[in-house]
Amino acid sequence: MHFDSNVIKASPVAPRWQDVIKKYQTPENWRSIWQIANSILPYLALWYLMHWSLSVSYWLTLALAVPAGGLVMRTFILQHDCGHGSFFKSQKANDLVGTICAFITMIPYYQWRHEHAIHHATSGDLSRRGTGDVTTLTVKEYQALSPLKRLQYRAYRSMPVLLLIGPFYTFVVSHRFVRWYSGKREARNVYLTNLALFSIWGSLCLTMGVKSFLMIWLPITTFSGIAGIWLFYVQHQYENTYWQDKDKWDYVTAAVMGSSFYKLPRIIQWFSGNIGFHHIHHLSPKIPNYKLEQCHKETPMFQESPTLTFWSSLKSASLKLWDEEQQKMVGFKALKN
Repeated sequence: MHFDSNVIKASPVAPRWQDVIKKYQTPENWRSIWQIANSILPYLALWYLMHWSLSVSYWLTLALAVPAGGLVMRTFILQHDCGHGSFFKSQKANDLVGTICAFITMIPYYQWRHEHAIHHATSGDLSRRGTGDVTTLTVKEYQALSPLKRLQYRAYRSMPVLLLIGPFYTFVVSHRFVRWYSGKREARNVYLTNLALFSIWGSLCLTMGVKSFLMIWLPITTFSGIAGIWLFYVQHQYENTYWQDKDKWDYVTAAVMGSSFYKLPRIIQWFSGNIGFHHIHHLSPKIPNYKLEQCHKETPMFQESPTLTFWSSLKSASLKLWDEEQQKMVGFKALKN
């Protein structure tokens, strides 16, 4: 079903979308505290079990790394909500918890918060690409590239690079550096987060040995990184997504058409902190993750947004370019030359 963005905008016969979602925007501190407990405490417990399992079987260690990686992803959603000011009623509490979550996710809180705010403000805007998103070229832009630049773009957009090299580079390497657009507070937070991470990693290496540390940390980082990159990628990179130049760009349409409803199995929905309800999140990032599903179910107009299942989302792996003439994402095979 094609979503008509006019349905969600103000009209004489329909309530404003801001009024419709207002009741979902208030955090419930007890639910937020419970999410911290059921995300971070099991993660720490799994680290202990994985260390113990090294003396039993490394296959068991790798098996435990899967839920541990899932809990890293879930912890990132808590940090993500803190960054939007939607996890606690108090901004100080949001900033404190968001900063602490960074010791697990490896993503400096303040710099990422700034970068992600730009992503929300520019998502789907062809004129303002490049910050907090997956680089996407139009067909005409790609065809104007030199052969070498085309090769570089093809390599960047390939699944092996995005899902194998990309996660390690993004979470382990890239976030260790200050962005050009970051201010003093963001830069200071990057340095302090790095210091904390290196201290934690160093202490673990001294306690359990470098080899044991890497045998636990690497698979957790790999699994969480692949899942995180794929979720972010697929929720904006699908055939009938939304891209427009700035003069035609519309915030509401970009949110509900350029962000999918990713209908995931219940267990994955839990580990991913309901981020599959991405259309609602982009429309109103002030809604806590634990209220997104309720908002979706109780608001019929949101149920008309683009819906992806895990199997249908796999097609997104072949989509590489935005075709301005057809107004959809296409693969390299669709090019005439």
